[in-house]
Amino acid sequence: MRRQLLPGLPDDIARECLVRIPYRGFPTARSVCRLWKRELDSPYFHRIRKAAGLTRSVVAFAQAESAPATGSSAVKSVGRSTPSYRLSLFEPATGAWSLLPPVPGLPHGLPFFCRMAAAERELVVVGGWDPKTWAASDGVHVYDFATGSWRRGAPVPGPRRSFFACATASVRGRVAVVVAGGHDEEKNALRSAMAYDVASDTWAPLPDMAMERDECRGVCLDGRFYVIGGYSTEAQGRFSRTAEALDVAAGQWWAMEEDKLDEGTSPKTCVVGGDGRLYMSRGDQGAQLSVLDAAGWRAVAEVPGDARVAPELVAWDGGLMVMGSETHGGAQTGYIMEAGTAMWKKVEVPEEYSGNIHAGCCLEI
Repeated sequence: MRRQLLPGLPDDIARECLVRIPYRGFPTARSVCRLWKRELDSPYFHRIRKAAGLTRSVVAFAQAESAPATGSSAVKSVGRSTPSYRLSLFEPATGAWSLLPPVPGLPHGLPFFCRMAAAERELVVVGGWDPKTWAASDGVHVYDFATGSWRRGAPVPGPRRSFFACATASVRGRVAVVVAGGHDEEKNALRSAMAYDVASDTWAPLPDMAMERDECRGVCLDGRFYVIGGYSTEAQGRFSRTAEALDVAAGQWWAMEEDKLDEGTSPKTCVVGGDGRLYMSRGDQGAQLSVLDAAGWRAVAEVPGDARVAPELVAWDGGLMVMGSETHGGAQTGYIMEAGTAMWKKVEVPEEYSGNIHAGCCLEI
């Protein structure tokens, strides 16, 4: 006789119960029995959870420990004290903060300036600099929220790159993390791009961009992977105003888009909002939150004064979050702007989550 997910209930009804388990309970639920493990590991389970409106937005940050202990391995790097970075989580719906388990094999914390991307229920951490040697890393680390565990991914092929564009895209119907541009270990800006298939743990080359782009920004917009801004080897810090869009299905780059940014502007804060439009902090010291529409960039609201230094923007369907500080090296403060409003709501940030932020992204789990 076939076993049921919940004895005495049809599987359809039992599944309606299981999809209501909070994401933090997934690892425990998987350990109940093989049937539940198979169910929670199934992409179908997570699709019906999303269709039922039961997923939750979770923001992940690569964030420095606020006050590392003197003499610990977390503070020793290249002969001077530097913070150790870890992954913190924030839930907009509840205001709760938490930490992910440390990445195995990284005793000094996350690589500096690593890139992060959300791949359905998994968080992918790519590249960065080794905190001990400051050498560029080709490492890939994947955290699965269903299993509550890390796994090591296939390393990034080719030259070890830094400050590259990175975002999640659909490649032939499969979830992939696309990386493009950046610079190699000789500080040469790159044109190359490639895609990481998360499920098969494989990398595939993509066509080169039209121009070299170091310190560029990657976003997915209207079904295309955009690489925004950046600069060539010769330009060295003079940011381009242009962007290139990759049609991933066709495997080709579209014509370069001019005037995507202001002259000399870093694209670091560019994000795609839940409304499908591009947002970023602009103007004098990033004082304005702006949106890009048919008429160009338009100011939406002022960025609060205590979050304007080194801001990090993260967006989801229900809103947008900014984390920044009032002074360089200052404690991080956070604000949320809910969709359809132009008003900021301050986020309570506990002291242990007030460290500097290198990267952020949002998952729907």
